[in-house]
Amino acid sequence: MQQLIFILVASTAFGLFYKQIMRLRRNILLGKDEEISGDSAERWKNVALIAFGQKKMFKNWIPAVFHLFIYVAFLFTQVELIEVLIDGIFGVHRFFANKIGFLYPLIINTIEILSFLALVATFVFLYRRNIMNIARFKKPELEGWPTRDANLILFFEILLVVAIFSMNGADYLLQKIDPNHYPPVNVWLSSIFGPAFFGGMSEGTLHIIERAGWWMHILMVFVFMNYLPISKHLHVFLAFPNVYFSKLSQKGQMENMPQIMNEVKSMLGLVEIAPSEGEQNFDFGANDVTGLSWKNVMDAYSCTECGRCTAACPANLTGKKLSPRKVMMDVRDRAEEIGMKIDSADNQYIREDARGEGVVLNKDNFDDGKSLYDFITTEELHACTTCNACVEACPITINPLDIILKMRRHEILTLSAGPSEWIPMFTSLENNGCVWQMPVEREQWIADANN
Repeated sequence: MQQLIFILVASTAFGLFYKQIMRLRRNILLGKDEEISGDSAERWKNVALIAFGQKKMFKNWIPAVFHLFIYVAFLFTQVELIEVLIDGIFGVHRFFANKIGFLYPLIINTIEILSFLALVATFVFLYRRNIMNIARFKKPELEGWPTRDANLILFFEILLVVAIFSMNGADYLLQKIDPNHYPPVNVWLSSIFGPAFFGGMSEGTLHIIERAGWWMHILMVFVFMNYLPISKHLHVFLAFPNVYFSKLSQKGQMENMPQIMNEVKSMLGLVEIAPSEGEQNFDFGANDVTGLSWKNVMDAYSCTECGRCTAACPANLTGKKLSPRKVMMDVRDRAEEIGMKIDSADNQYIREDARGEGVVLNKDNFDDGKSLYDFITTEELHACTTCNACVEACPITINPLDIILKMRRHEILTLSAGPSEWIPMFTSLENNGCVWQMPVEREQWIADANN
């Protein structure tokens, strides 16, 4: 009966997880195609150093050490999870105990030590988030659900560690009572915790505690698995591909728009553009998630909401509204909103000029009358100094600046809007070829010098 229940619960959990992953994939692909080029060896090196090695985390080493405890414990716990799944499906107990020799107690003890360190780190993070007055955890964008989300995952971590030690502690005592069913395993920490908490209990009670710990362990894993896709902790999965697909160019290098670059070159007489090219309509920048690239959207879903970008932002430090973290959170929220509306298949969200019999709602014909400007104000966009501090600060190479630039380009080039102080500069650049309003042509000095 226990096997059947386990298979049913596991199948449901993995089915829900697959559905969540497909939803995330769809939402990320709401963005436009983006060409990913560059040396794959360098990309894998970045994954090893930045994603696996946590290289950028250690610029702030105190929280980095505690984060490392949780991160490594998470990785090693997946090894034990393989055995738990095998035990649940086939109705056995500690399947690998007598099959891999000294490696088994080594793995179990490593997991226990890391789990204990992760428990310590969890309490440290609860203290940092809720008691210490750390500025980046007190920003307006973290009010409400983001703060509850951060605390909830930490409470889940506590439950998971309690489950592991309950299971192993009771198991240690049962090894002495029934060694045929409970293979002897030399567990260091559980040999202390087990007798301390469960010593003197009857065999039946120990069986109940061991099974309760085992079930609580696997159920918490399934809860984690299906909670992460709706949480900021999705970076547990996405940090690795996000780092791999990050740009390899220098951090300060900004992407040119070929159409604009060619127009400027034409104005300066450097190239000639065929009439047909100049008559084409281009999408300048982006005003919604569907105008961003899929990598921009993946950045948003990968965001850990740690706030290092906002803490490093000079605009935010001087009291301006811009918070790079909020920009990423807003993009993710907008992607979620569009995804849910597409799932509704409601024809009211089909763009008017695309409506017709048999037309199905999709990202190409979607229009709900809203855009990213309903989430991110122009005041926030204009405050950005394009210094790249946010890009440099991010532990997993997220690029908020790329999104800000695309939205500013759309505002200026498509909407012909922008701060009043900027307009004369753009007008002068278009008319005179330079940013200063001068009564003579930019290159007049060359003619004067030749005369």
